[in-house]
Amino acid sequence: MSASATAPTHRAAVNRANSQRSTGPRTEAGKQRAKLNAIKHGLTAQNPVLPTEDPAAFNRHVQQFLDEYHPATPTETQLVHELANLAWRQNRIPLLEASLFEDAATPQLLVQSISALGVHSQRLSRQFQKTLDQLRALQSDRREREQRELKDAAVVLEFHKRKGIEWDPADTGFVFSKEQVERHAHRMARIVESRQSAQAAAFPRVAAHIAY
Repeated sequence: MSASATAPTHRAAVNRANSQRSTGPRTEAGKQRAKLNAIKHGLTAQNPVLPTEDPAAFNRHVQQFLDEYHPATPTETQLVHELANLAWRQNRIPLLEASLFEDAATPQLLVQSISALGVHSQRLSRQFQKTLDQLRALQSDRREREQRELKDAAVVLEFHKRKGIEWDPADTGFVFSKEQVERHAHRMARIVESRQSAQAAAFPRVAAHIAY
């Protein structure tokens, strides 16, 4: 058999032998570095749920964020999921910190580990706040736009009512149901009535003169 044919077999045998001799870090410093790597993996891994964590608990955690922020668009939903993922990682930090205090080999390694953990904690906090600001800005813009469109739809509804003409909001390009528009129109009418009553109470003589 040629030397070139036996080379791959020899390398495979050497690799197997090395893997059997390798038992991971042996020194305390090496073990602490391995723990730091595990911390980094736990806080920056693509999948927010580690193998040791409960996926059902994570799903309940995400649902709480969805219930709180009520996303109405795919982009809002994506941002809410990002918030939940970041919060899940942040909630893991106290457990990691407690583990470091229990397993630290030397004070120097403990300080190094706590420092690294603090850096990850600050990064997660900044990402959470940035994502939250983006979500709030999007939802504020959407709600303002919806209010303007609802107001316009209510005006069109009243116009058709006075003309005695049936009207469907979709016919005019609105995305609201007729019931939504009617509720908003009723609310607008109540607000106008309340303001007029308040003005009449504040300036009774003016109101009487106008009525006369």
